Amino acid sequence: MNKQFSFIILTYNEEVHLPRLLNSIKDLDAEIFILDSGSTDRTLEIAKTFSATVLTNTFENHPKQWDFALKNFEIKTPWIVCLDADHIVTPQLFNHLASFNSEAYNNFDGIYFNRKNYFKGKWIKHGGYFPFYLLKMIRYGAGYSDLNENMDHRFIVPGKTMIWKDGYILEENLKENKISFWINKHNRYSDLVAVEEVERMQQLRQQTIKPNFWGSPDSRTAWLKQLWWQLPRYARPMIYFNYRIFFRLGILDGNTGIIFHFLQGFWFRLIVDVKIDEILKKDEEIEKKQSFISKIGSFKFIISFLLLYLFFDFLNKVNFSFTTLGSKHYLAFVANYLNYIHSLRYLLLFLSTKILNLIGYPAIFDEYYILVAGHGLLRVVYSCLGLGLISFFGAFVIAYPKKIKSKLLFLFGGILGIEALNILRFVLLGAFGSKKQSEIFDHHTVFNLVIYILLVISIYYWVKSDHSNNKTNGAD
Repeated sequence: MNKQFSFIILTYNEEVHLPRLLNSIKDLDAEIFILDSGSTDRTLEIAKTFSATVLTNTFENHPKQWDFALKNFEIKTPWIVCLDADHIVTPQLFNHLASFNSEAYNNFDGIYFNRKNYFKGKWIKHGGYFPFYLLKMIRYGAGYSDLNENMDHRFIVPGKTMIWKDGYILEENLKENKISFWINKHNRYSDLVAVEEVERMQQLRQQTIKPNFWGSPDSRTAWLKQLWWQLPRYARPMIYFNYRIFFRLGILDGNTGIIFHFLQGFWFRLIVDVKIDEILKKDEEIEKKQSFISKIGSFKFIISFLLLYLFFDFLNKVNFSFTTLGSKHYLAFVANYLNYIHSLRYLLLFLSTKILNLIGYPAIFDEYYILVAGHGLLRVVYSCLGLGLISFFGAFVIAYPKKIKSKLLFLFGGILGIEALNILRFVLLGAFGSKKQSEIFDHHTVFNLVIYILLVISIYYWVKSDHSNNKTNGAD
């Protein structure tokens, strides 16, 4: 029997996952402890087959479940490896563990493993998901579960840690291949995260780990969480999604990866923000039939919004007139140095073409057109650029009485979101559209309608979040 370390595994109806994991570690000859949450399938039968020691505890959240496991199993080894049932120990990590000698690690209390996360059979390699270090091996008696977290569980050790960069664990929940399971699971998780964040607003919950961007992986995560909590709700999911897709190259994960980043990076976090507002308003009396205008506030705001919108719209049309060859108002100086419409069109065409090429549709572009091999020609004119949508959105955000930081973040996220969806439209039209379809399908009208609906919903919750924060802070 291995005298260096033991395994602790959490389970709940894991008959599809547990054999994978246990087969990947059985040759390490280490004692296995399983904490089950009341499985009704063959999980316990499988655990018995591998001679595992099993305890049962009603599940409340992951941090408390791990806390129970660390305190109630009779561990006899100096180190423990803490895994979830949907993990698999890879040969690289197996070799690290097989040669592990606790005496060589007397100066350490924890070891980080490197996770490879899979969604619907696809390795999510980009978008900030790899490398991704998890503290999974801790010195028994020194490490403990962080109970100041409600869902995003982690272990804490007092001493030094190290990272096995090639010590991979694979994480693939096969049950999540059915999207309804994924949605239901993350809907439950969103309840826990929303409660946790409200408690942090109310100073009822503090971070255990000291935030430090340059520290350990968990210290950096703590720092990033503090940044996240300061961002305006409803704007931050869009900012984060675009950050993962474009800045962390999540778009390179392909169609499946983009779906994952959208669900995990945008949808899940948007649901959390909605639930935070529901919690904050739970005990308050709210007028149900209050109109949108009455919530916005004052006549001054309405006038400012209308004037700004007309100004932005006028500015766009003047710029278009001054920069269009053949126009009686054409000005060479403006066309050469102030032609932001041309710059925006070029950026949209360039990015759309790059994405089409990345996903396997050979395409080229010039000043107005995208040509997709075998799929025809897509013309991008003034009305395709979304300037009317941006004028509407920008006028509202600038006119609304709110802090400048909140305005800038929301404005940046919104404009980025509009043009990201615009690029997605061009990509879909280039890949799947045809001249015949364009004659019966007015994608301009549909796109504008969809974006206006999304903008109104986003603005509505952005405005409501302002009132929620005022009430939470005791403002009138």
